[in-house]
Amino acid sequence: MGLLEARDDEERAALVETGRLLFAKPCEFFFAAQRIDQLPPPGLPEIALCGRSNVGKSSLINALVGHNALARVSHTPGRTKQLNFFDLGGRLGLVDMPGYGYAQAAKAVKEDWQGLMFDFLRGRPTLRRVLLLLDARIETKASDEAAMGLLNEAAVGFQIVLTKADDAKPYWLAQRQLQAAELVRKYTAAHPLVITTSSEKGTGIADLRAELATLAEE
Repeated sequence: MGLLEARDDEERAALVETGRLLFAKPCEFFFAAQRIDQLPPPGLPEIALCGRSNVGKSSLINALVGHNALARVSHTPGRTKQLNFFDLGGRLGLVDMPGYGYAQAAKAVKEDWQGLMFDFLRGRPTLRRVLLLLDARIETKASDEAAMGLLNEAAVGFQIVLTKADDAKPYWLAQRQLQAAELVRKYTAAHPLVITTSSEKGTGIADLRAELATLAEE
């Protein structure tokens, strides 16, 4: 049961507490892969995080696990072209995917994700969900929609997470949430729940932890 299925405040609070307890466990980096034949053997259920460079992915990972420097915040977006694996308390794997650059065009995203990225998405049996991060401050880019199309093509369930909500004006944030809800309806692989977050203020972090906890190993 996820947040959408919670019938009342008590069930929702229980889910949030389960998420808090899970993400209070130690989280450790344990593997990096630059080729498909370097991937660690499938084990724990895995959640992968992806998005355009500078969308706030590293900051969100750090906020989720309550660690200021678990995932490094890059000052040279788009340079890392490897998958970084983290073990959360022996119950959930987090996979930090490379950002798909500042690309505006679908072709550039496909070039960024060809080989390792797409093979990982399509062939990883333990991958439970991909979190696709969208910047709440700016409009959805062609590259974002291209990424959604590739996830849909790979038949990988993905969930939209809006980031940097603290930096968006209230009216604009409401519009972005509506736009995200419309995007969800376009793709069969999209999860219906859009979560709005701020790594700076902590907005939405408890809800995201609660949702991911439903995918963790018992």
